[in-house]
Amino acid sequence: MARKAHFWLLLSVLLVSASGASCPQFLYMNRPAGPRVLPATASMNDVIQVVNANTSRVQSIYTNNANISVPLMLPLRAQIAIERPRRLHLWADTMMTGPEVDLGSNDEIFWFWAKRSPQPAVFFCRHDQFANSAARNLLPVEPEWLIEAFGLTTFDPNVNHRGPTAAGGRLRIDTPLQTASGPMSKVTFVDESQGWVLAQHLYDAQNRLVVSALSSNHWRDPETGIVLPTRIELQTPASATASQFSLRLEMRDLQVNKPQNPQFWALPSYAGYQPLNLADPNLRLAPPPAAANGGTAAARGQIRQ
Repeated sequence: MARKAHFWLLLSVLLVSASGASCPQFLYMNRPAGPRVLPATASMNDVIQVVNANTSRVQSIYTNNANISVPLMLPLRAQIAIERPRRLHLWADTMMTGPEVDLGSNDEIFWFWAKRSPQPAVFFCRHDQFANSAARNLLPVEPEWLIEAFGLTTFDPNVNHRGPTAAGGRLRIDTPLQTASGPMSKVTFVDESQGWVLAQHLYDAQNRLVVSALSSNHWRDPETGIVLPTRIELQTPASATASQFSLRLEMRDLQVNKPQNPQFWALPSYAGYQPLNLADPNLRLAPPPAAANGGTAAARGQIRQ
């Protein structure tokens, strides 16, 4: 578990160093979305039907008007493309320094690049080699989960979910998972009226919180009727090797189910940065930079509701 903080610690420090002076952060409330979709006493089947129906209608999402921020820092400009089930590309830059972060996934591989990385490389790995690669020590979750973090989750009707349980205007669903990292569990909160996915929390086999994705400021596409969050926040708890990490993504001008540029899904190249395969057994990774806030704290497993 300790080494899996490497990716989030590295990303946090890189984003902080690429950002500028501090600025206030704001919380956004979900927008009204019309008549109730779920019944007042929704069953698990009701939740499955509503959530899966919305997600299944999403083929692709794109915006070139987004930003990424970490607490107390000015945001980076971002461009995001998603094409289900595995294709994701996120670019982040600043007007002064140009490209800063590039992460993505296509049908075969996923990758990560950061200008300020202590090891100048474009890291990549095949999806089918993730379980036995160094990527498993870097990433706390499988790359496909990052697409689910955008609220594009589905509930397998063949899995023994627990719930839904009412929880302050939300419904809680507990789901067992089998992943490349072994057994995990997922706690999902959906809006009790609209069925929007509001929060997803992943726990390891020891019931320790690994990562959370919080979704808000939902928006309905006028052409398709698909509802999507426009604000995503990723959080990891503090651990013995890293401080608590939080990253916020704000999106505007979403394009839903529009044709995407095929080049979005190609492994990028950057001058001076060699491609490094995380599945190479001889790969040696440089240690992450020091944590931005210095200190460490005991790992916490509380759910933010």
